[in-house]
Amino acid sequence: MMVGGGGGGEFEIGEVPFNPDGWGPPDSSNLNLNLPVNVPFAPFSRSDKLGRIADWTRTNFNNPNQNRSKNPSDSVFDFSNDDSFPSSGAADDDSSFRLVDGKPPPKPKFGPKWRFQQQRQLPQRRDEEVEAKKREAEKERARRDRHYNNNRSNANNMMRREPLKSSVDIQPEWNMLDQIPFSTFSKLSFSVPEPEDLLLCGALEFYDRSFDRITPKNERRLERFKNRNFFKVTTTDDPVIRRLANEDKATVFATDTILSTLMCAPRSVYSWDIVVQRVGNKLFFDKRDGSQLDLLSVHETSQEPLPEAKDDINSSYSLGVEAAYINQNFSQQVLIRDGNKVAFDEPNPFANEGEEVASVAYRYRRWKLDNDMYLVARCEVQSVVEINNQRSFLTLNALNEFDSKYSGVDWRQKLETQRGAVLATELKNNANKMAKWTAQALLASADMMKLGYVSRVHPRDHFNHVILAVVGYKPREFASQINLNTSNMWGIVKSIVDLCMKLNEGKYVLVKDPSKPQVRIYEVPADAFENDYVEEPLPEDEQVQPPTEDAEGAEPNAATNDVEEKEVVAQA
Repeated sequence: MMVGGGGGGEFEIGEVPFNPDGWGPPDSSNLNLNLPVNVPFAPFSRSDKLGRIADWTRTNFNNPNQNRSKNPSDSVFDFSNDDSFPSSGAADDDSSFRLVDGKPPPKPKFGPKWRFQQQRQLPQRRDEEVEAKKREAEKERARRDRHYNNNRSNANNMMRREPLKSSVDIQPEWNMLDQIPFSTFSKLSFSVPEPEDLLLCGALEFYDRSFDRITPKNERRLERFKNRNFFKVTTTDDPVIRRLANEDKATVFATDTILSTLMCAPRSVYSWDIVVQRVGNKLFFDKRDGSQLDLLSVHETSQEPLPEAKDDINSSYSLGVEAAYINQNFSQQVLIRDGNKVAFDEPNPFANEGEEVASVAYRYRRWKLDNDMYLVARCEVQSVVEINNQRSFLTLNALNEFDSKYSGVDWRQKLETQRGAVLATELKNNANKMAKWTAQALLASADMMKLGYVSRVHPRDHFNHVILAVVGYKPREFASQINLNTSNMWGIVKSIVDLCMKLNEGKYVLVKDPSKPQVRIYEVPADAFENDYVEEPLPEDEQVQPPTEDAEGAEPNAATNDVEEKEVVAQA
């Protein structure tokens, strides 16, 4: 048999014998061929890579211009450049032999790979490049772990940069009697009958319905009411409560601010304190002068921590003063100030004759807690409105926006189109404050609670504000919307009253733990908190005027306005 190549060469491969008895070559005994003998045979497996016997497509063979000094017929068997046939010294050269596991590590099926432990791999070379990659991987894993831990939130105990401080300094001589975790409060329930009005004092102005049509496009500047006096009088300093106590109208006495703090205690994060006085068979719940209860918390239940410096305009204390200032001015601006008022049985019990006071009515109401136990509380409403010749009481409160980067929602853009999203964000960031407002409206039996949305003119100017919207809600419907259970609220009050009625005569203080969801009750000396005072502002000629902030939009008389805001806390 003759075989010819592409270049015209021919060679003889010999005769192929025919086997008439079956498949394969015939027995060697029947062959009489002139074949080579004793040719060694190298065994191999299927996985071994086999080279080519002859390459008829080599370029040097097909190229006629190639130098053919050598035998051209041998070029088809030249595999010197073929990887399948290494050089003769390659077998002994260890440096040319490498065992590399090139497969990447298996990836987990679910979740980010940094949450799982990577599986062990085959040992690799410990060279500088491998070590550098490992260090970079460790840094990346640590960064992701920090990011994961910082974003992880707990509804009851949110992570904060620094532990919160107690609202009152715990003295060494105080004796702790009991501590109550908030988890027990959620299981309490108590139903009270409808309350009865014992007395109504003060006078109310009518609500201006034009504020219901305010939108961010036609916002209104928040006015300042310097001449109207606001009063934050504690329970035992109230002359009406003293009179009712002397007449044995009840056993327990408090204000709506103190009761709402107790009712919404499980939602609180910041520390607060309430003074409890047991006098004979009567119980009085009081607040200290300059107490945290006089301020309004801002972003108390938010995941975004506020600045820690007290003098920062966005710190929790500065925002509390600003919120109280806004709330009082808002409650007077949305009224029809034409001199037409609704007067009640007695005038304002805290105002002097001829003194201009804010529009407020005090409802002294009594609830039955037990067969021989009654509770009297002073409740407040700020306005009245006539609907179908029927008068309805209103409570007026204002939410304040100080910087949209903390809440993530810009009121000027979202209030018109996504008002529900704005309210949901406020309920998340200010759950305790809004629950207390709702509880106060329920205690006063207000027919409507008005919520105003007040924002800063500029994020760095905490003196000038605008009203963007006013929305009204029915207290009972709003309570169900925010999951505020009235039976649970009264259950908390009833349990604390029962606990305090078992104490001996004396003075006690109920303190919310600053770092744990629990309240503690301490026995304190009889003269405790009597030396507390509220710092009076300096005279105007002694005040240091800060430089004007033209770029930020602050007023030149910023120090004077700051004193006005601090007077909100000082008034009592």
